[in-house]
Amino acid sequence: MTIKTITKFLRKTKFVENFWITMSDGVKLSASMHIPEDASRNKVPALLEYLPYRKRDGTHVRDALTHPYLAGHGYASVRVDMRGSGDSEGVMLDEYTRQEQDDALEVIAWLAKQKWCTGKVGMFGISWGGFNALQVAARQPEALKAIVTICSTDDRYEDDIHYKGGTLLNENLGWAATMLAYSSRPPDPKIVGTKWKKMWMERLKNEPFLLIPWLQHPHRDAYWKHGSVNEDFGKITAAALVVGGWNDAYSNAIPRLMRGLRAPRKAIIGPWVHKYPHFASPEPKIGFLQEMLRWWDFYLKDINSKVTDDPDYRYYVMDAYKPGKFPKEIPGRWVSDPYWGYGNVETKTFQLSSQGISAEAGTEKMLSITSKQTTGFDGGEYCIIWMGPEFPGDQVKDDAQSICFDSPVLSADMDIVGQPTIDLEFMVDKPVAHVAIRLNDVWPSGEVSRISYHLQNLCMRDSREYPTPLEAYKRYTMKIKLDDIAWRIPKGHKLRVSISTSYFPMMWPVAEPVRLNVFAGKSSLSLPIRKPVADEKKVEFSPAEAASPVTQKETKKPFHKRDVTVNKKTGETKLSIIDDFGTQEIKPHGMVIWGTGRENYSIMPDDPLSAKMETHWTEGRKRGKWECRTETFGRLTATKTHWIVWGKIDAFEGKKLLFTKEFNETIERKLQ
Repeated sequence: MTIKTITKFLRKTKFVENFWITMSDGVKLSASMHIPEDASRNKVPALLEYLPYRKRDGTHVRDALTHPYLAGHGYASVRVDMRGSGDSEGVMLDEYTRQEQDDALEVIAWLAKQKWCTGKVGMFGISWGGFNALQVAARQPEALKAIVTICSTDDRYEDDIHYKGGTLLNENLGWAATMLAYSSRPPDPKIVGTKWKKMWMERLKNEPFLLIPWLQHPHRDAYWKHGSVNEDFGKITAAALVVGGWNDAYSNAIPRLMRGLRAPRKAIIGPWVHKYPHFASPEPKIGFLQEMLRWWDFYLKDINSKVTDDPDYRYYVMDAYKPGKFPKEIPGRWVSDPYWGYGNVETKTFQLSSQGISAEAGTEKMLSITSKQTTGFDGGEYCIIWMGPEFPGDQVKDDAQSICFDSPVLSADMDIVGQPTIDLEFMVDKPVAHVAIRLNDVWPSGEVSRISYHLQNLCMRDSREYPTPLEAYKRYTMKIKLDDIAWRIPKGHKLRVSISTSYFPMMWPVAEPVRLNVFAGKSSLSLPIRKPVADEKKVEFSPAEAASPVTQKETKKPFHKRDVTVNKKTGETKLSIIDDFGTQEIKPHGMVIWGTGRENYSIMPDDPLSAKMETHWTEGRKRGKWECRTETFGRLTATKTHWIVWGKIDAFEGKKLLFTKEFNETIERKLQ
């Protein structure tokens, strides 16, 4: 489905390339705006997208599709670079800080007071922008009446790129390396003038390697509770449209937000990865900008767009698709429900017995596994955004290093809609152990697709905040929730539950190989199964629309490369990923940009302490004789007791090395 380009709107608009919003401490934030030309006579609400990703040369492609469209329908659509990013002054020391929120409150108050503004403000964004829309809404600025939060979470510890079920994600370094590269880029002299180099040096000198604080907080302490709106859902009073995709890392947060929020809220969940739904993949895209306008019209303009009549949940039930390459389109159907996990959904419990997934528990039997450390190389990418993007591969190899429970062949289609759970009775031989549990779809032809999964640090069987070591050979029971999903498994297929003690490179391994014993006959699977609904009302969205794409000249095409190699003598497995984003000249202001991200993983099959992850990013900017480039590096290894962190920034003006900085840190492993 192509996106329909809209060039003529109800209201003519103008683009304000840059203006400054001064904070109470004197720091100036750089902003741009698309606004109706007649807004000074016919006031409009303001819409804010507030990010650290650089409006002129970072999010410019998606901004061009979105902001002019919203402005053309009667809104002032504003993009603000956060403090210390893009062309804004100051420094940025971490994500989701109190300072970040305080600045947003001042920005919202400033917007509401402008002569062209009605006094009402909406806030929207994806990922970081979706996070801070929730977090700022929880601060209850008077003018903020509604938000649209996309691919975000209510719980910074449980559902972000740091830890999953208390296990350390390699995405922790992956995203820290990305931010090290992103934050190292200079401001644009065309905007900030001759002080650009002074601003750049100030950023570089103060720039953190965020992997370090993230590793220093391995449990759900006050660091993670800050900015986690599930600490008090009641603080959010703005109406919230909550949006995400089943192939995004943050889909679990949507049902939690819908259950927890007391303000007006609705949910849309598609088959997408970490992208805006009007240009998302896999297909089908939807007319998401039209959905946003309906939301804004109702809550910011008092127009009866009938959003309150929409079902609470509109979501896409994916038909089973074979594992492998990034699917261009996922077949399925849009449905709606008033509730999540009940109502039209019935939870059925099956036993994990010595015979597989069955109705009867049968005789108790202990099943054991010590998975090879190379188990998980077909696990795909945790958050599918780039560095791939990688969907899960065929699970056959990983399942061969797992305890597996198979169902009989299904005699009818089954819609799994909700959050599958495993009641696991187990014991281990080490004080620290992780498990990777997958719910898989076994095709008659032998391929195995991953439906849903979870990674779990078993030391956190009682608490994410206060984990405790495991006692060797003591029997434990733990309820483990897999990711929410909507998947139709067709008749003729089989369900499989697969349990392994390793899942690298997605999950960092524990310090010692673990022997896991699972008690078949005592463990079970609970499946949310959606019942057929008679005369089900069809869910339809308008076709995807957007404003005109940005004009840029491509001088080097992007490319992606992924290589897995296995040393035949040692068994060492290596994964190398290169994402070259190509070279483009952004025509409106003539900046030439280029960048390359590289990730390398390696591990020996029987030695978890051999695990290593390395990153290298290149980011370049050029216009005329002005040229700047940064090379940033990261590395994570571990001993039995400590994380070993190394990082580096090299910054160049032309060919001259202007600045270099290294990070070296040894951090205690705490039940990881």
